[in-house]
Order: sequence, then structure tokens, then C-alpha cells
Amino acid sequence: MQNNIFNTLKQKYFTTEKRFLGIDFGTVNIGVAVSDVGRQIASPYAMLKNKSYKDLFPEILQIVKEMDVGAIIIGLPLQMNGEEGETASKAREFGRLLGKAIPFVDIAFIDERMTSGMSEKMLIRDFDLSRKKRKAILDKVSAAEILQRALDAF
Repeated sequence: MQNNIFNTLKQKYFTTEKRFLGIDFGTVNIGVAVSDVGRQIASPYAMLKNKSYKDLFPEILQIVKEMDVGAIIIGLPLQMNGEEGETASKAREFGRLLGKAIPFVDIAFIDERMTSGMSEKMLIRDFDLSRKKRKAILDKVSAAEILQRALDAF
């Protein structure tokens, strides 16, 4: 099913220069990443506080407009056995409500298993960042990993 969604997005955005936005949903922080206009490279962009959707959705809308975003890819935190748990349900509900708040963008989900762990290891290995510095950027780096997975699926 996931491939069908990405095939649809690929066809729809094949000839446009719309960027894609990646979101690492969390109950405290929301990591945000953005693609280049060619949708080849994902880059960390922002970390937003998940205060309330009333406050959060206008912030995301502003990014969507500023960056000329056509689709939002939300990481789906599946359990290791591939099943959806409570956290995945919350991410899906977030995506459903975000789609209502910003109806002119496409919303898709992608398996995000292991992205936070991979991102943290990369920040330690490649950048030797302290725990405090890693914490400050981990969510947006994870969002970039989520978005890159989607871009690579194209």
C-alpha cells in the first residue's frame, strides 16, 4: 500500500518543483525536514514544540507556504514486528488532522523504525556531539532521515 501512495505522489509531482516536508511526530517535539526542489536530498529544518495543534498547525502551514511544499511525509513509528501501536495511532491522527488543517498538501506516512537510533548514532560517530547538543537537534535530524527514506522510495 505504501508503494501505491509514493507512486501517486511521484506521478503528481514529477514535473513540479514542489518540495516535500518530513515530520518526525512526537508528543513533546515535532522534527521537521525539507527536501530540495528536485526532491533528492532531505535536510533538517526545524524543531517545533508540540504544545497544541491549534498552535502547531499554523507553524507548519507557514513552513509549507514559505518552502512551497506539495506533500508532507510523516514518520509512522511501527513496532518492531511491523504492527501499529498507540504511538502510530497518534501519528496517524496527527496526520489526519493536519490534512484537514492544510487540505492543499498531500499527506503520506512511511515506516520510521530505527530512525531515531540511527540518527543519534550518526550524531555521535560523525559529529561527536554531547548528549545535550544531540537532544537539541535529534528530532529534526530524524525527520530528515524519515524524509530521505521517502525520497529514496521514488
